[in-house]
Amino acid sequence: METLKTHAVHGGTLRYLKHDSAVTGTPMTLSVFVPPGEGPFPVLIWLSGLTCTEDNFTTKAGAYGAAAEHGVIIVAPDTSPRGEGVADDPAYDLGQGAGFYLDATQAPWAPHFRMESYVVEELIELVDTEFPATKARAISGHSMGGHGALTLALRHPHLFRSVSAFAPIASPTRCPWGEKAFSAYLGDDRDVWAAHDAARLIEAGVGGGCYDDILIDQGDADPFLTEQLKPELLAAAAEAAGQRVTLRMQPGYDHSYFFMASFIADHVAFHAARLNG
Repeated sequence: METLKTHAVHGGTLRYLKHDSAVTGTPMTLSVFVPPGEGPFPVLIWLSGLTCTEDNFTTKAGAYGAAAEHGVIIVAPDTSPRGEGVADDPAYDLGQGAGFYLDATQAPWAPHFRMESYVVEELIELVDTEFPATKARAISGHSMGGHGALTLALRHPHLFRSVSAFAPIASPTRCPWGEKAFSAYLGDDRDVWAAHDAARLIEAGVGGGCYDDILIDQGDADPFLTEQLKPELLAAAAEAAGQRVTLRMQPGYDHSYFFMASFIADHVAFHAARLNG
């Protein structure tokens, strides 16, 4: 990996990195915070939302004080492949910056848009090889990244000890963002879509019982709450399946990083208790 820049923060080291991905066939960028000390440390993977790069979380979430306190590496990858020759769309909710953390099967997206495989195969192996990481991992994210965190944790429970999310797209098969992206990336078969829908996965018993709790924070002033996010669908699926979900509706909070910065320390502590347990 190429180190683009390095910063000292909260006694630890933050690196911006770039590498050539064999999975996406493109360069990929990410940030990695390593807390102070020799390690090895458990790892929290953070997945960002629509239009974001690795820089949004890195500069705005304010997570590194808590990560240093609890001794947790935080890894924040980009949200999609990018560059010349990579398919794109003029809209913000499809194409570059909108990978949805799945492996596309449809043209023109399939050659590069393989974000599920990138995260669960290449990224994890890269971190394990290049950093003082233990095999204890957690995953979290925001909005589209919250969808990614939930679905990847449910689909690959052997990789993660815990999962949380901020304002996730809880059931993308039943909202405009998800329907648009899934149609483009996966085709028209809604049964295929269901394998990438957290509420549907919990309903089907996928990953059930692997997590003692799933922490979700949602602002009640979020402009996307009713049409796009629909946390009530996830809560209902979890109740029916016997999967514990702690859904905290936070009064007055919106969809921005001000919301995440207000509660990110809770999420780091939630994961640290399970990663170090």
